[in-house]
Amino acid sequence: MNERMAGYDRLLKERRSIREFTDQAVATDLIHEIIKESTLAPNASNEQPWKYTIVKDKSVMQRISDESKKNILSRIESNPVDPSAKYAQVLRNASYNVFYNAPCLVIISGEKGRRNLNVDCALAAGYLMMSAAARGLGTCWINMGADVQDRGLRSMLGLDDNLEIVAPIILGYPKRIPSAPKRKKPEILASIGN
Repeated sequence: MNERMAGYDRLLKERRSIREFTDQAVATDLIHEIIKESTLAPNASNEQPWKYTIVKDKSVMQRISDESKKNILSRIESNPVDPSAKYAQVLRNASYNVFYNAPCLVIISGEKGRRNLNVDCALAAGYLMMSAAARGLGTCWINMGADVQDRGLRSMLGLDDNLEIVAPIILGYPKRIPSAPKRKKPEILASIGN
């Protein structure tokens, strides 16, 4: 394996979801660089539907966390079999911040109704997370932070009614990198041809 492939292999094997960060701020220029690299992701018909919001203000991140928690709990109350019901107890904890008090949040969003929006934005999110990891930064996709309905808060985030949050990703310098969870072997259903 050549040096380039070894580095890529190491990056794939060592990238982790990080939920504990140092207090070190992430430079805005570095965030812009990482976002720019994320736009190299493949996407349907080269539509590049992703839009980005950067939040480095912890009080705003707390507002997004509180808003999302409130809306998820409301959804659980109206539908007790909602998949998020298993998180109800932690969501009721007033001190729980869904963003783990990270120093930065990058929200990837796009226009509602686009056929491939979730896939395209997920690919951009994957590129963003790998670009960050290559620079020694940690990330975690926090789906619980996507349920923002308050119009004032959405407006502050640059999100009009036509935009949907797809990937809220926290970003920062990791306090520690957890060991890899055990992975299942790939389930290959068929291998056709030589």
